[in-house]
Amino acid sequence: MSQVVRAALVQATWTGDTESMIAKHEEHAREAARQGAGIIGFQEVFNAPYFCQVQDPEHYRWAEAVPDGPTVQRMRELARETGMVIVVPVFEVEQSGFYYNTAAVIDADGSYLGKYRKHHIPQVRGFWEKYYFKPGNAGWPVFDTAVGKVGVYICYDRHFPEGWRQLGLNGAQLVYNPSATSRGLSGYLWQLEQPASAVANEYFIAAINRVGQEEYGDNDFYGTSYFVDPRGRFVGDVASDKAEELLVRDLDFGLIDEVRQQWAFYRDRRPDAYEGLVEP
Repeated sequence: MSQVVRAALVQATWTGDTESMIAKHEEHAREAARQGAGIIGFQEVFNAPYFCQVQDPEHYRWAEAVPDGPTVQRMRELARETGMVIVVPVFEVEQSGFYYNTAAVIDADGSYLGKYRKHHIPQVRGFWEKYYFKPGNAGWPVFDTAVGKVGVYICYDRHFPEGWRQLGLNGAQLVYNPSATSRGLSGYLWQLEQPASAVANEYFIAAINRVGQEEYGDNDFYGTSYFVDPRGRFVGDVASDKAEELLVRDLDFGLIDEVRQQWAFYRDRRPDAYEGLVEP
């Protein structure tokens, strides 16, 4: 049975300050709402530059509480205004010394549903994230939103199949993957991993990447954000590799049942045989 959800994502260039960056995303959200979208997601730490290109304590200033910090509260107001579910990735401070790479999920009525904290934290040239973030400790939540069951997996997480699978087991129909990945590092993997994960786990994925260069390093974020369906097919065109863009796409959640009945991957899992996967 057809169950169409109109979904949106934004790949954005850094403006130079938080206020104008948030304002720009608010306008993209309003435009998505005008186009009939019921959900929208933003890129990794959307209200800041990708400061992890350097290791400098000045960048702890971008951190704020979730959900009580100013950005999430402002996004709750935006959700109420637009009637959309919003996935809001920010730099979270829980308490002094406890920092996470986090995404808040806000329902269409502005209610805060919860957060996902990035599990896998890279520490390589240009992506010095262990300097800032603790590994996520809040599990693999799937949020029961106005448009359906929505999960989040953040950037580097996408290289690890375990979380994709856990989100599927927890009932996800759509998973947002907000990212910041640069040209030459992962371009080959970018259009391979998420479609493969959508097939393996039989749900929709919204893959979001930043676009352009920023002042804290040489990373050239290549955009090319997209939606992919449970058969691994792009839904509409992939976004530009150079320009900011709002994508709005119709996702037929009825395809999830169709694919799961045809391919039956969940039926044929063998969790009884997988003990070795979690041995240290």
